[in-house]
Amino acid sequence: QAQLVESGGGLVQPGGSLRLSCAASGSIFSINAMGWYRQAPGKQRELVAAITSSGRTNYADSVKGRFTISRDNARNTVYLQMNSLKPEDTAVYYCNADGYSDHSSFVRGQVFNSWGQGTQVTVSS
Repeated sequence: QAQLVESGGGLVQPGGSLRLSCAASGSIFSINAMGWYRQAPGKQRELVAAITSSGRTNYADSVKGRFTISRDNARNTVYLQMNSLKPEDTAVYYCNADGYSDHSSFVRGQVFNSWGQGTQVTVSS
């Protein structure tokens, strides 16, 4: 099963930008979708953006036009470029990935789903 490690969070002023990275490592045969979720205090975790192995993307309405998700399949890494940040973007951001650990899992259709530990993004003046 893959381990995911996020980086790039921090404190930024409203209107600023941040770029999050998430690298997957461990037993990986292939990765299907990768995505970013966030959870603000007192709120449920929500999908921010997702990208398939072929590059098809999906965004939450609240971030469309401001955030861009991309991935480097050779490096098993997904990125989230966040521009025009708002205070309401403040949350812990989590990386998620699903795929197959090895060829045997692929043949059997046994999918893993892994989460990163989270990285804090704070937007405040």
